[in-house]
Amino acid sequence: MRVFTKGVSGWSGAKSHKGMHRLHRHLEEANMRHIISVLLENEPGALSRVVGLFSARGYNIETLTVAPTEDRSLSRMTIVSIGSDDVIEQITKHLNRLIEVVKVVDLTEGAHIERELMLIKVRAVGKEREEMKRMSDIFRGRIIDVTEKTYTIELTGASEKLDAFIEGLDATAILETVRTGGSGIGRGERILKV
Repeated sequence: MRVFTKGVSGWSGAKSHKGMHRLHRHLEEANMRHIISVLLENEPGALSRVVGLFSARGYNIETLTVAPTEDRSLSRMTIVSIGSDDVIEQITKHLNRLIEVVKVVDLTEGAHIERELMLIKVRAVGKEREEMKRMSDIFRGRIIDVTEKTYTIELTGASEKLDAFIEGLDATAILETVRTGGSGIGRGERILKV
């Protein structure tokens, strides 16, 4: 942010430290990544109604996972979305209005654990084989399939870890990538149950 002042010699622009800090903080808040955990009744069409809610209001879904819970009548949906606290609050309110939705929690509001699974098939020929094995070991991955020319590596961790693994590879060595999307759970006594 520039603050313009008129002096004797005309207009001059000087950076306002406080203004820059406020702008930077505002931009960070506007683009925060949130993990929204939703308990919903395990009924046909529930997923499409949630996705429809997001698309109708122009909200973006970065990743989405759905799986049954320990209670067979309920599913747990994990939605990763990027937005300001106000946008996430609106999303939460809209989700709570859906009939199938039992409970909604923004996991990023408290201590939580996040994991994602990635399967990545890479070229592994000659010297590349040892390098791919070394990279897999550094990131605590497991080689789960081996052919004469490829390795398939399984990695689990936070999204940033998986991104870092991909960035550490030569782009031409990556043949195929499959990611589950984020899943999360609250730490300690924090439980999402009815």
